[in-house]
Amino acid sequence: MDLRIFIEPQQGASYEQQLAVAQRAESLGFDAFFRSDHFLKMGDVSGLPGPSDSWVTLGAIARETSTIKLGTMVTSVTFRQPGPLAIAVAQVDQMSGGRVELGIGAGWYDQEHLAYGIPFPPLKERFDRLEESLEILQGLWHTPIGETFAHHGEYWTIEESPALPKPAHPAGPPIIIGGAGPKRTPQLAARFAAEFNTPFFGLDDVVTAHARVDQACNAVGRDPASLRRSACQVLCCGATEAQIDSRAAAIGREPDELRTNGMAGTPTELIAKMQAYSAIGVTRMYLQTLDLEDLDHLDLLAETVLAAAAELP
Repeated sequence: MDLRIFIEPQQGASYEQQLAVAQRAESLGFDAFFRSDHFLKMGDVSGLPGPSDSWVTLGAIARETSTIKLGTMVTSVTFRQPGPLAIAVAQVDQMSGGRVELGIGAGWYDQEHLAYGIPFPPLKERFDRLEESLEILQGLWHTPIGETFAHHGEYWTIEESPALPKPAHPAGPPIIIGGAGPKRTPQLAARFAAEFNTPFFGLDDVVTAHARVDQACNAVGRDPASLRRSACQVLCCGATEAQIDSRAAAIGREPDELRTNGMAGTPTELIAKMQAYSAIGVTRMYLQTLDLEDLDHLDLLAETVLAAAAELP
Protein backbone atom coordinates (compact mmCIF):
# COMPACT_ATOMS: atom_id res chain seq x y z
CA MET A 1 0.00 0.00 0.00
CA ASP A 2 1.29 3.45 -0.95
CA LEU A 3 1.10 6.14 1.72
CA ARG A 4 0.57 9.72 0.59
CA ILE A 5 0.60 12.92 2.63
CA PHE A 6 -2.41 15.13 1.98
CA ILE A 7 -2.78 18.65 3.41
CA GLU A 8 -5.53 21.29 3.61
CA PRO A 9 -3.69 24.63 3.28
CA GLN A 10 -6.88 26.70 2.99
CA GLN A 11 -7.15 26.20 6.75
CA GLY A 12 -4.12 28.48 7.10
CA ALA A 13 -0.70 27.71 5.62
CA SER A 14 2.10 29.58 3.93
CA TYR A 15 4.01 28.32 0.93
CA GLU A 16 7.01 27.74 3.20
CA GLN A 17 4.97 25.46 5.46
CA GLN A 18 3.68 23.47 2.50
CA LEU A 19 7.16 23.12 1.04
CA ALA A 20 8.53 21.93 4.39
CA VAL A 21 5.89 19.18 4.57
CA ALA A 22 6.54 18.13 0.96
CA GLN A 23 10.29 18.00 1.42
CA ARG A 24 10.04 16.08 4.70
CA ALA A 25 7.59 13.62 3.13
CA GLU A 26 9.98 13.12 0.21
CA SER A 27 13.02 12.60 2.44
CA LEU A 28 11.12 10.01 4.51
CA GLY A 29 9.99 7.97 1.51
CA PHE A 30 6.28 8.77 1.26
CA ASP A 31 4.86 8.18 -2.20
CA ALA A 32 3.27 11.58 -2.80
CA PHE A 33 2.43 15.03 -1.52
CA PHE A 34 -1.10 16.15 -2.31
CA ARG A 35 -2.95 19.31 -1.37
CA SER A 36 -6.58 20.35 -1.43
CA ASP A 37 -7.78 22.91 -3.96
CA HIS A 38 -9.88 25.34 -1.92
CA PHE A 39 -10.01 29.11 -1.51
CA LEU A 40 -11.69 29.47 1.89
CA LYS A 41 -11.22 27.99 5.32
CA MET A 42 -14.01 25.64 6.39
CA GLY A 43 -15.89 26.86 9.43
CA ASP A 44 -15.04 30.58 9.39
CA VAL A 45 -13.36 33.21 7.24
CA SER A 46 -10.07 33.44 9.14
CA GLY A 47 -7.29 31.09 8.09
CA LEU A 48 -4.35 33.46 7.85
CA PRO A 49 -2.28 33.88 5.74
CA GLY A 50 -5.14 33.05 3.36
CA PRO A 51 -5.53 30.67 0.44
CA SER A 52 -2.84 29.68 -2.02
CA ASP A 53 -3.45 28.57 -5.57
CA SER A 54 -2.86 24.85 -5.83
CA TRP A 55 -1.18 24.77 -9.25
CA VAL A 56 1.03 27.79 -8.56
CA THR A 57 2.08 26.11 -5.31
CA LEU A 58 2.68 22.69 -6.88
CA GLY A 59 4.71 24.25 -9.70
CA ALA A 60 7.02 25.84 -7.17
CA ILE A 61 7.27 22.68 -5.06
CA ALA A 62 8.01 20.69 -8.23
CA ARG A 63 11.25 22.66 -8.62
CA GLU A 64 12.25 22.14 -4.99
CA THR A 65 11.69 18.37 -4.87
CA SER A 66 12.95 15.59 -7.11
CA THR A 67 11.16 12.28 -6.55
CA ILE A 68 7.87 12.66 -4.70
CA LYS A 69 4.65 12.66 -6.75
CA LEU A 70 2.51 15.80 -6.59
CA GLY A 71 -1.20 16.43 -7.06
CA THR A 72 -4.56 17.80 -5.97
CA MET A 73 -7.27 16.19 -3.89
CA VAL A 74 -9.20 17.62 -5.67
CA THR A 75 -9.30 20.49 -8.17
CA SER A 76 -12.84 21.80 -8.58
CA VAL A 77 -14.03 22.01 -12.18
CA THR A 78 -15.71 25.32 -11.31
CA PHE A 79 -12.38 27.04 -10.63
CA ARG A 80 -10.72 26.87 -14.05
CA GLN A 81 -11.71 26.63 -17.68
CA PRO A 82 -10.58 23.25 -19.06
CA GLY A 83 -8.19 24.70 -21.65
CA PRO A 84 -6.16 26.80 -19.18
CA LEU A 85 -6.32 23.93 -16.66
CA ALA A 86 -4.82 21.57 -19.27
CA ILE A 87 -2.00 24.08 -19.82
CA ALA A 88 -1.31 24.55 -16.10
CA VAL A 89 -1.28 20.84 -15.26
CA ALA A 90 0.87 19.98 -18.28
CA GLN A 91 3.35 22.71 -17.39
CA VAL A 92 3.67 21.57 -13.77
CA ASP A 93 4.04 18.01 -15.01
CA GLN A 94 6.94 19.14 -17.18
CA MET A 95 8.44 21.14 -14.31
CA SER A 96 8.34 18.07 -12.09
CA GLY A 97 9.70 15.62 -14.65
CA GLY A 98 6.40 13.73 -14.90
CA ARG A 99 5.43 13.52 -11.22
CA VAL A 100 1.98 15.15 -11.40
CA GLU A 101 -1.43 13.53 -10.91
CA LEU A 102 -4.75 15.36 -11.22
CA GLY A 103 -7.56 14.80 -8.77
CA ILE A 104 -10.61 16.54 -10.17
CA GLY A 105 -14.22 16.89 -9.10
CA ALA A 106 -17.46 18.82 -9.55
CA GLY A 107 -16.94 21.16 -6.59
CA TRP A 108 -19.13 21.46 -3.52
CA TYR A 109 -18.20 24.38 -1.23
CA ASP A 110 -20.57 27.15 -2.28
CA GLN A 111 -19.27 29.71 0.22
CA GLU A 112 -15.79 29.84 -1.31
CA HIS A 113 -17.37 30.57 -4.68
CA LEU A 114 -19.28 33.49 -3.18
CA ALA A 115 -16.16 34.75 -1.41
CA TYR A 116 -14.15 35.00 -4.64
CA GLY A 117 -16.81 35.63 -7.28
CA ILE A 118 -16.72 32.17 -8.84
CA PRO A 119 -19.96 30.96 -10.49
CA PHE A 120 -21.49 27.95 -8.72
CA PRO A 121 -24.04 26.27 -10.99
CA PRO A 122 -26.47 23.57 -9.83
CA LEU A 123 -25.16 20.07 -9.15
CA LYS A 124 -26.25 18.53 -12.46
CA GLU A 125 -24.57 21.28 -14.43
CA ARG A 126 -21.39 20.96 -12.39
CA PHE A 127 -21.24 17.25 -13.22
CA ASP A 128 -21.99 17.96 -16.86
CA ARG A 129 -19.13 20.48 -16.90
CA LEU A 130 -16.87 17.95 -15.18
CA GLU A 131 -17.59 15.36 -17.86
CA GLU A 132 -16.98 17.84 -20.68
CA SER A 133 -13.81 19.12 -19.00
CA LEU A 134 -12.43 15.59 -18.80
CA GLU A 135 -13.14 15.10 -22.50
CA ILE A 136 -11.29 18.33 -23.29
CA LEU A 137 -8.33 17.56 -21.02
CA GLN A 138 -7.80 14.18 -22.62
CA GLY A 139 -8.31 15.61 -26.10
CA LEU A 140 -5.75 18.36 -25.59
CA TRP A 141 -3.17 16.09 -23.99
CA HIS A 142 -3.58 13.24 -26.49
CA THR A 143 -3.58 15.27 -29.73
CA PRO A 144 -0.29 14.54 -31.55
CA ILE A 145 2.20 17.38 -31.85
CA GLY A 146 1.70 19.14 -35.16
CA GLU A 147 -2.04 18.43 -35.23
CA THR A 148 -4.90 20.51 -33.83
CA PHE A 149 -7.77 19.73 -31.49
CA ALA A 150 -11.41 20.78 -31.82
CA HIS A 151 -14.34 20.31 -29.47
CA HIS A 152 -17.99 21.33 -29.79
CA GLY A 153 -19.80 20.74 -26.53
CA GLU A 154 -22.61 22.13 -24.45
CA TYR A 155 -20.38 24.51 -22.49
CA TRP A 156 -17.18 24.91 -24.51
CA THR A 157 -16.23 25.25 -28.16
CA ILE A 158 -12.59 24.78 -29.17
CA GLU A 159 -11.30 25.38 -32.69
CA GLU A 160 -7.86 24.68 -34.16
CA SER A 161 -6.11 24.41 -30.79
CA PRO A 162 -2.42 23.48 -31.10
CA ALA A 163 -3.05 21.47 -27.91
CA LEU A 164 0.16 22.62 -26.29
CA PRO A 165 2.05 22.27 -24.03
CA LYS A 166 2.26 18.52 -23.71
CA PRO A 167 2.66 16.96 -20.26
CA ALA A 168 5.66 14.80 -19.47
CA HIS A 169 3.37 11.77 -19.09
CA PRO A 170 2.91 10.39 -22.63
CA ALA A 171 -0.74 9.59 -21.88
CA GLY A 172 -1.29 12.67 -19.74
CA PRO A 173 -1.14 12.89 -15.94
CA PRO A 174 -3.16 10.16 -14.19
CA ILE A 175 -6.70 11.31 -13.36
CA ILE A 176 -8.18 10.66 -9.91
CA ILE A 177 -11.96 10.78 -9.44
CA GLY A 178 -13.80 9.95 -6.26
CA GLY A 179 -16.69 10.63 -3.95
CA ALA A 180 -19.99 9.25 -2.79
CA GLY A 181 -22.11 9.92 -5.86
CA PRO A 182 -24.03 6.77 -6.77
CA LYS A 183 -24.24 7.25 -10.57
CA ARG A 184 -22.25 10.01 -12.27
CA THR A 185 -19.14 9.63 -10.12
CA PRO A 186 -18.55 5.91 -10.83
CA GLN A 187 -19.46 6.41 -14.49
CA LEU A 188 -16.89 9.19 -14.91
CA ALA A 189 -14.26 7.20 -12.99
CA ALA A 190 -14.81 4.20 -15.26
CA ARG A 191 -14.40 6.33 -18.39
CA PHE A 192 -11.61 8.70 -17.46
CA ALA A 193 -9.79 7.81 -14.24
CA ALA A 194 -6.66 5.88 -13.41
CA GLU A 195 -7.71 5.89 -9.75
CA PHE A 196 -10.98 5.90 -7.81
CA ASN A 197 -10.88 7.51 -4.37
CA THR A 198 -13.20 7.06 -1.39
CA PRO A 199 -12.78 10.13 0.87
CA PHE A 200 -13.30 9.58 4.59
CA PHE A 201 -15.51 6.49 4.10
CA GLY A 202 -15.93 3.69 6.58
CA LEU A 203 -15.20 0.15 5.40
CA ASP A 204 -18.80 -0.73 4.53
CA ASP A 205 -19.23 2.43 2.46
CA VAL A 206 -15.97 1.71 0.60
CA VAL A 207 -17.27 -1.74 -0.33
CA THR A 208 -20.51 -0.20 -1.63
CA ALA A 209 -18.64 2.45 -3.64
CA HIS A 210 -16.29 -0.16 -5.11
CA ALA A 211 -19.24 -2.27 -6.22
CA ARG A 212 -20.74 0.72 -8.02
CA VAL A 213 -17.52 1.56 -9.82
CA ASP A 214 -17.01 -2.11 -10.75
CA GLN A 215 -20.46 -2.11 -12.33
CA ALA A 216 -19.68 1.12 -14.19
CA CYS A 217 -16.42 -0.34 -15.51
CA ASN A 218 -18.19 -3.45 -16.75
CA ALA A 219 -20.81 -1.29 -18.48
CA VAL A 220 -18.13 0.41 -20.62
CA GLY A 221 -16.09 -2.74 -21.22
CA ARG A 222 -13.28 -1.86 -18.82
CA ASP A 223 -11.59 -4.35 -16.52
CA PRO A 224 -12.43 -3.12 -12.99
CA ALA A 225 -9.00 -4.33 -11.85
CA SER A 226 -7.39 -1.67 -14.07
CA LEU A 227 -8.81 1.09 -11.83
CA ARG A 228 -6.68 1.64 -8.73
CA ARG A 229 -8.62 2.08 -5.47
CA SER A 230 -7.54 4.60 -2.85
CA ALA A 231 -8.92 6.17 0.31
CA CYS A 232 -8.49 9.39 2.30
CA GLN A 233 -8.43 9.33 6.09
CA VAL A 234 -7.56 12.02 8.63
CA LEU A 235 -4.28 11.24 10.41
CA CYS A 236 -3.63 11.27 14.14
CA CYS A 237 -0.87 8.90 15.23
CA GLY A 238 1.00 8.81 18.51
CA ALA A 239 3.47 6.52 20.19
CA THR A 240 1.65 7.09 23.50
CA GLU A 241 -1.88 7.99 24.56
CA ALA A 242 -0.64 11.40 25.67
CA GLN A 243 0.80 12.02 22.21
CA ILE A 244 -2.45 10.95 20.54
CA ASP A 245 -4.44 13.26 22.82
CA SER A 246 -2.11 16.17 22.08
CA ARG A 247 -2.28 15.70 18.33
CA ALA A 248 -6.06 15.35 18.38
CA ALA A 249 -6.39 18.55 20.41
CA ALA A 250 -4.12 20.40 17.97
CA ILE A 251 -6.62 19.78 15.16
CA GLY A 252 -9.74 20.30 17.26
CA ARG A 253 -10.87 16.68 17.36
CA GLU A 254 -11.50 14.08 20.07
CA PRO A 255 -9.24 11.00 20.19
CA ASP A 256 -12.10 8.51 20.48
CA GLU A 257 -13.96 10.10 17.56
CA LEU A 258 -10.82 10.04 15.43
CA ARG A 259 -10.22 6.39 16.25
CA THR A 260 -13.72 5.69 14.91
CA ASN A 261 -13.69 7.97 11.88
CA GLY A 262 -10.02 8.35 10.95
CA MET A 263 -6.62 6.75 10.66
CA ALA A 264 -5.88 7.36 14.32
CA GLY A 265 -4.26 5.66 17.27
CA THR A 266 -0.92 4.02 17.89
CA PRO A 267 1.23 2.79 15.00
CA THR A 268 -0.04 -0.73 15.67
CA GLU A 269 -3.64 0.47 15.39
CA LEU A 270 -2.90 2.29 12.14
CA ILE A 271 -1.32 -0.80 10.60
CA ALA A 272 -4.37 -2.87 11.56
CA LYS A 273 -6.70 -0.31 9.97
CA MET A 274 -4.62 -0.25 6.81
CA GLN A 275 -4.78 -4.03 6.66
CA ALA A 276 -8.59 -3.81 6.83
CA TYR A 277 -8.70 -1.32 3.94
CA SER A 278 -6.23 -3.40 1.96
CA ALA A 279 -8.48 -6.45 2.40
CA ILE A 280 -11.29 -4.67 0.51
CA GLY A 281 -9.09 -3.53 -2.36
CA VAL A 282 -7.58 -0.21 -1.26
CA THR A 283 -3.95 -0.03 -2.40
CA ARG A 284 -3.22 3.63 -1.66
CA MET A 285 -3.95 5.75 1.41
CA TYR A 286 -4.03 9.55 1.54
CA LEU A 287 -3.28 10.64 5.10
CA GLN A 288 -4.90 14.01 5.76
CA THR A 289 -2.28 15.87 7.80
CA LEU A 290 -3.81 18.96 9.39
CA ASP A 291 -1.09 20.27 11.73
CA LEU A 292 1.60 21.36 9.29
CA GLU A 293 4.01 22.43 12.02
CA ASP A 294 4.19 18.92 13.48
CA LEU A 295 6.74 17.33 11.16
CA ASP A 296 7.61 14.83 13.91
CA HIS A 297 4.24 13.27 13.09
CA LEU A 298 5.61 12.27 9.67
CA ASP A 299 8.82 11.01 11.25
CA LEU A 300 6.86 8.71 13.54
CA LEU A 301 4.91 7.26 10.60
CA ALA A 302 8.07 6.70 8.62
CA GLU A 303 9.73 4.92 11.54
CA THR A 304 6.78 2.71 12.52
CA VAL A 305 4.17 2.39 9.76
CA LEU A 306 5.66 3.01 6.31
CA ALA A 307 7.50 -0.30 5.95
CA ALA A 308 4.51 -2.33 7.16
CA ALA A 309 2.20 -0.52 4.73
CA ALA A 310 4.59 -1.24 1.86
CA GLU A 311 4.14 -4.96 2.47
CA LEU A 312 0.37 -4.74 1.98
CA PRO A 313 -1.08 -5.32 -1.51
